[in-house]
Amino acid sequence: MKPVVAIVGRANVGKSTLFNRLANEKLAIVEDLPGTTRDRVFADISWQGRAITLVDTAGLEPKPGSSLAQKIKYQVEAAIAEADVLVFMVDIRDGVIAADQEIADRLRGRGKPVILVANKADNVKLESQGSDFYRLGLGSPVTASAHHGRGVNELMDKVISLLPLPVPEEAEYEMPKLAIVGRPNVGKSMLLNAIVGEERAVVDEVAGTTRDAVDTVYQYGDQKLLLIDTAGVRRRGRVGTGVEYYSVIRTLRAINRCDIALLVTDATEFIAAQDIHIAGYIKQACKGMVLLVNKWDLVSDTPQSAYAEQIEQRLKFMSHAPVLYVSAKTGRGVNAIIPKAMEVWQERQKQLPDKVIDTLIKEAFLSHTPPRKGFRQLEVVRAYQSGVNPPTFALLVNDPKLVHFSYQRFLENKLRQTFGFSGTSLQLLFRKARSQKRRKTRSGRA
Repeated sequence: MKPVVAIVGRANVGKSTLFNRLANEKLAIVEDLPGTTRDRVFADISWQGRAITLVDTAGLEPKPGSSLAQKIKYQVEAAIAEADVLVFMVDIRDGVIAADQEIADRLRGRGKPVILVANKADNVKLESQGSDFYRLGLGSPVTASAHHGRGVNELMDKVISLLPLPVPEEAEYEMPKLAIVGRPNVGKSMLLNAIVGEERAVVDEVAGTTRDAVDTVYQYGDQKLLLIDTAGVRRRGRVGTGVEYYSVIRTLRAINRCDIALLVTDATEFIAAQDIHIAGYIKQACKGMVLLVNKWDLVSDTPQSAYAEQIEQRLKFMSHAPVLYVSAKTGRGVNAIIPKAMEVWQERQKQLPDKVIDTLIKEAFLSHTPPRKGFRQLEVVRAYQSGVNPPTFALLVNDPKLVHFSYQRFLENKLRQTFGFSGTSLQLLFRKARSQKRRKTRSGRA
């Protein structure tokens, strides 16, 4: 699982500026998808080859003066509890103030690695004031300017050095992993119970009953599966309590852990904005997906075509995902869920010959003019499949910076039209090819 790094501190010290800089410039996967960039407090980033879930938090008041401030405090405390490393930001221009000292005292008692960042050090003169923050008792501060990018590399290198070492997954977790995800109260836990045929998860009419991810090993024929039930994901403004905020992070972790996400929606509400947001996160995490329209028994008089049209319009970027209309309450369609998920699993294991992929991609370049910038046009030297689960394709090109997301989407569609890959996201990696001259030299020596 990806380690969690939380950025904390009082208001207006530059937490979101740092978050946005890292999310925009160091995203492992960059997509132009609805719901994946706006109003988001989570981002999956990659630094030095290490994947991280970065969490932005609201300004922390040690002594909240209002009910809203108290709720914010709960949220931040929950993020701190879940994080593996804490980035504590202060404003170098303000010097050490009482609020920073109180927050520092709280963080020292958490037993977690804390990196102190004296932000807004926009010049050498301000950087020299960083030594004042030794008084907070959190070691040597990193002087930085999130706005200008100064000190950010040093900060992230320090973050990487403090992350827990990756733990190899146990053998039993090598089985296909399915995460049941969705908004609160759409029937996720009831679906889990309907699939396994017993009360493995507590079912309640109150939204948000499930707080943590719950793992259930399920035998499907000769194959063992891991089913992960999760808490519902709410919109940012509706995550009201600490325990709920904590569960949102766990849900995102569950998506990161799984191979296939079963996205549960409520048939009585069509496709909500938050459904799109969750689907966008599944796409960004490069997972497989099966869309489950639950509570179908409540809208049996509505034409299925109306839902299909809504899905097509609002989830265009996941048009490859199969859709099942089910009812956890009556059992309708439940028996089709696992077989469909296993079909997606098989698609994620598909491995194609290098020559076939190379030919297809080069023909696609000939049929559809690649993007250009000035006098330089994107060219592909070689293409091949470099991995499975997710299906990953490496494209050696003259300049990866020339790749536009729309052209990447065109190439992905070509792969799907030819080879299927139903239900699974594809990963296209554009790498700079060695120069023609160098390749010829090596070839001559051979």
